[in-house]
Amino acid sequence: MSPGPDASAEAPVVARLSTLDRLLPVWILTAMAIGLLAGRLIPGLGSALDAVSVSGVSLPIALGLLVMMYPVLAKVRYDRLDTVTGDRRLMVASLVLNWVIGPALMFALAWLLLPDLPEYRTGLIVVGLARCIAMVIIWNDLACGDREAAAVLVALNSVFQVITFAVLGWFYLDLLPGWLGLPTTDLDVSAWQIAGSVLVFLGIPLVAGYLSRRLGERTHGRDWYESRFLPRVGPFALYGLLFTIVILFALQGRAITSQPLDVARIALPLLIYFALMWAGSYALGRAIGLGYARTTTLAFTAAGNNFELAIAVAIATFGVTSGQALARVVGPLIEVPVLVALVYVSLAARRRWTALT
Repeated sequence: MSPGPDASAEAPVVARLSTLDRLLPVWILTAMAIGLLAGRLIPGLGSALDAVSVSGVSLPIALGLLVMMYPVLAKVRYDRLDTVTGDRRLMVASLVLNWVIGPALMFALAWLLLPDLPEYRTGLIVVGLARCIAMVIIWNDLACGDREAAAVLVALNSVFQVITFAVLGWFYLDLLPGWLGLPTTDLDVSAWQIAGSVLVFLGIPLVAGYLSRRLGERTHGRDWYESRFLPRVGPFALYGLLFTIVILFALQGRAITSQPLDVARIALPLLIYFALMWAGSYALGRAIGLGYARTTTLAFTAAGNNFELAIAVAIATFGVTSGQALARVVGPLIEVPVLVALVYVSLAARRRWTALT
C-alpha cells in the first residue's frame, strides 16, 4: 500500500507508490470486468455465491473485506488516537456531513432524478443512510490521509449507524415523504442486524489490527513492526479489495448487464452524490483549517457508503431480486471507480497543498 501521511512530501506522491499501487485503476477495472463476465457467463455462479451468506451478506464478500481492512488497521498508531478525538472541528464536521447532509442529499437526488422509479429511489435512499465503515479505510490510506483519524471516524460512524439507522430510515422513507405529500415506504430493519454488520466488518479487523501492533511492538519493537512486519502484510489489503470486487460484481453480473438503462438511471444520482459529498467535504475541511491528511480523511469518510449493510437491508426487506437490491448493487459499480479517481485527485491536491504551504 501507499505511504502514510507521515511520508516525506519532497518527491511526487504517485512516484513513490509501488507498481502495484500505481496501476490500481487497471487492477480494479479488471476485477470489475472479471466479476461481471463471470456472473453473466457462468451459469448458477451468482446463486451459488449468494447461497453462502448470513443475513443477506455474502460470506466471500465478508472474507474479502476482512483481508482488505486488517493490514490498514494494523498500520494505525493507536497511541495517537487521543489527538483525533480532541479535534472538535474534525469530529463535528464528520458527524454533520455523515448524518445530516449525506442522507438529506441522497433523499433529494433520489426524488429529483428517480420520481417514476420508486424501487430504485428507495434503494438509493437506503444507500444514503448507510455510512461507510470498510472500503473508506483503503481509499483514505491510498490518498495519504490520516490513518488514526480514519479509524476514529469510522468507529464513530459505526456507533451512530447502530443507534440511528432505523430511525433515519423511518424519517426519510415514511415521515418526511408523508409531510411532503409523497408516497411512503416501510423499512423493516433491526438494530441487531446493523450491530452484526458493524461487528463483522469493523470490529474483527479493528481488534486484530490493534492486537497485532500491541503484541508486535511489545515482542520485537516498533522499528521491526513498521519496517518488516507491515511491508509483508500491506499488499494483502489490495488483494482483499480486488477479491471483494470480483465477488461483488459476480453476484449481480447478470442483473447489471441485462438492465443497462436502469443501471444508467441509478448511476446518475450516485455520480452527483459522490462528487458533491467529496468536494463539499474537502472544501469544508480547508475552510475550518484542517491539514491535508485530515481534510482528505473527512472527504472520503463522508463520500463513501456501507454497501455491505445497505445490500443486506435491501435483500432482507425487499428481496434479492427487488429493484431496491439492484439499486444498492449499482452503488459499488459507481463508487469504486469514482473514489479511485478521487484518490488521484487527492494526491494531486496534496502536491499543490504542499507547494502553497
